[in-house]
Amino acid sequence: VAHGGQVSLPGGALDPDETPVAAALREAWEEVGLEPGAVRVLGALSPLHIPASSFNLHPIVGTVAHEPRFQAAEDEVDRILEVPLTTLAAPETLQLERWQLLGVDTQVPLFRLDGLAVWGATAMVLAELLVLLGTRPDPRQAVVEL
Repeated sequence: VAHGGQVSLPGGALDPDETPVAAALREAWEEVGLEPGAVRVLGALSPLHIPASSFNLHPIVGTVAHEPRFQAAEDEVDRILEVPLTTLAAPETLQLERWQLLGVDTQVPLFRLDGLAVWGATAMVLAELLVLLGTRPDPRQAVVEL
């Protein structure tokens, strides 16, 4: 798996004849125990091609009426992060760090959540969600030298 060990949202490959919405609901059920019937699907975010794995990501956003009781799939999920939108949108959460990636000094925009770096495609999905909710995430507020 090209993305193993990274913080991510529930997801995976489409089954034959499955829509992105159906796959999102199935994967959320399989990975974190989110009951598909409890989810009100709001819509899709921008599709995203991930060159490192050649995956095409189709983010789906939904809500639930009551706080869900998550259960991590032992073989797929190390832990579940529940992050309030206010925390996600807090200016200090989004950072720009200098990393060495493939031998190149790179500035990486990321979310620092519970001591973890949420970056790459997952960070892009979260940033788009925040923009649609009316915030303007700007990682240039904080550059961290590592």
